[in-house]
Amino acid sequence: MYGQGPQQGHNSRLNGAPGRNQPNIPGVQYPQYNYGQQPPGHPHQAHGHHHQNLQQDPGVHGLGAGSMGHSGYSTGVLTAPSPFASGGNHPNGHTATTRGGSGQPITETYAEQLKLYKQSQEAHQAMIEQHLPHYYARAKASDNKGVMMPASEGTTSTEDQEAARNRPSYNTNKLVKRQDWHNLDMSGQGLRKLAKALFSYEFLVELYIASNKIAELPPDIGKLRSLKVLEASHNNLTELPPEIGMCTNLRQLLLFDNQIRDLPFELGFLHHLDMLGLHGNPLNAALKDEIMNKDTKSLVNTLLVEAPVPPAPVPRVPITIQEDVAPSLERVSVLTWNILCERFATKQMYGYTAPTALEWSYRKQLILDEISDRNPDILCLQEISRDAYQEEFSPDLAKLGYRGVQWSRPKIKTMAPNVAGGVDGCATFWKSDKWIILQKEMLDYAQLTMARPDLKQNHDVYNRAMGKDNIGTICMLESRTTGARMIVANTHLAWEPDLSDVKLLQTACLMENVAKLGDKWARMPPMAIKDKKAIQGILEEGEERQELPEPGPSQEYRNNTDIPLLICGDYNSTPSSGVYEFLATGRLSKDHPEWLGRKYGNFSRDGVEHTFNLRSAYAHLKGGPQELTFTNYTPTFREVIDYIWYSTNTLELVSLLGPPDKQTLTRIPGFPYYHFPSDHIQIMAEYVIRPRKDKRAVVEPDFGSSSRRT
Repeated sequence: MYGQGPQQGHNSRLNGAPGRNQPNIPGVQYPQYNYGQQPPGHPHQAHGHHHQNLQQDPGVHGLGAGSMGHSGYSTGVLTAPSPFASGGNHPNGHTATTRGGSGQPITETYAEQLKLYKQSQEAHQAMIEQHLPHYYARAKASDNKGVMMPASEGTTSTEDQEAARNRPSYNTNKLVKRQDWHNLDMSGQGLRKLAKALFSYEFLVELYIASNKIAELPPDIGKLRSLKVLEASHNNLTELPPEIGMCTNLRQLLLFDNQIRDLPFELGFLHHLDMLGLHGNPLNAALKDEIMNKDTKSLVNTLLVEAPVPPAPVPRVPITIQEDVAPSLERVSVLTWNILCERFATKQMYGYTAPTALEWSYRKQLILDEISDRNPDILCLQEISRDAYQEEFSPDLAKLGYRGVQWSRPKIKTMAPNVAGGVDGCATFWKSDKWIILQKEMLDYAQLTMARPDLKQNHDVYNRAMGKDNIGTICMLESRTTGARMIVANTHLAWEPDLSDVKLLQTACLMENVAKLGDKWARMPPMAIKDKKAIQGILEEGEERQELPEPGPSQEYRNNTDIPLLICGDYNSTPSSGVYEFLATGRLSKDHPEWLGRKYGNFSRDGVEHTFNLRSAYAHLKGGPQELTFTNYTPTFREVIDYIWYSTNTLELVSLLGPPDKQTLTRIPGFPYYHFPSDHIQIMAEYVIRPRKDKRAVVEPDFGSSSRRT
């Protein structure tokens, strides 16, 4: 699996005037400002408890009340029964420890809010009364000297650690351009609107726009997905746009002394948010009570849990690649999908996803419904557990006419019986009324590499490849009607960004075994029809017998490249990777940088190659308006890493399943989501099998009567 992408390093210094890589914003000065490198991490923080029984607290000062509003399908949380007038501010920057003189102590988290409120008041006075703009830039200049890289934030439980090993946190296939500054202070400038150009600085980690006259945050705020701090206190804001939920890296969102009454439900996506500063706003009583009696995380979780299910997005539609296709040609459709194994879909890994949308029963049904609607002839799934295959997918898909095979990762052999069923792997299904399976193989990449004589004593294999339990599968199918054969490979490669060499090694093993299987069946004489009947009569455990059409005669092939080939799966490799280059071009140099200088016998000494003419199906859309720009979609990673490769000499592409609606994605920070049951999307292609070229008869040349023997 793949997950979050690489983060930009930041090490900047803002000076009195715009310098290298600094925006030239009229009226904005840049004081000395040192920054250290701070790549956004992915801490897995749990949500607070469910929001229950919110009550008004008329004794609380500073937070007002009002009615609930909505924007689009977003509304505030729990309408207050009556307005609650905002009270006066606590004197001396809210240092009191009781509420409204009632003697009731305030919570620790609310005391922290009051402390930050006092600091924002001091900053506001310095900018407005003393005319000292860029207060935060000056304050940060000394703080950021000698900034150290933060310790990596990871999972804590055994389950989460296991999930983290299988679900990626970032990718390094792409080179990331260095970014030398990541903070911007535009506070105290009298701004009424924010220029659109500001939101092109998608690398910003801290943005200060306090003490201005800004009446609204534009929806483009959602483009600043790297933000950790947004200080917008002392403005004229009356609401937040739903797109604020796209900024899932936010840790501090300070909105003191504005005119905000309600909050959009999309604020529930901000699962990393530690402080939501709302003091001094005329909030409705329910929100006010949540902030004062509980904490920010409780409020964020309430918004996430109680958000209404949004309307279904615009359906993905097929894109026709070729219209004039002879009706006599045999068609075959294939769908591949990493469905996100149920044990990886944890609250810690996907804190931005509502619990309902994360439940396996909910996601599983969406996946099965999608398969039923698309009705592919061949289906390749990754991250499908043995239990899910045996208890749910195999029985349900059998009702739709599918048969299938599934293999789990090799570590299933070492697991206790009561937990082994949860180990994920790859499954391939086919329509049994169209195809017969002739052979099936599971490829244990670690075992295959160790079995090669040139790799047995290689320490890089032991230290890097041996510990990875990634697999591939290969099925040899044959059409019942035409006898055409087809090789269908399905794989899930290593996800770690620092193991590009291992991914190349695994792909080379996959292609080597595809070639061997194809060569075997190209040399093998046609199978007798009675033997095919015997194969189709073998039932899987629990499978019901069904009447199927009789198979026809088999086609013959001269070599393995004449057999149609489909290679599907999650490669955890972008189109700029060595894996992509190898599959697309048929070779990869021994000097390719993604070998990382490691030694892998003949592979790294001579390079790798294969003899098939392969192309990625979605390469046909590259550069066009319908280009598929991602197959894995999370808050910090959106890239194409899933593919359907096909042999261009034997298959001709007819249509592709189009990308998701772009407008829908402007309010969804990452998958899984209500209408997207995995963090990957499904991709699908339809082909026709090219007509075979008959071998020409060998004719003896005629050189005239003088050349003939008498």
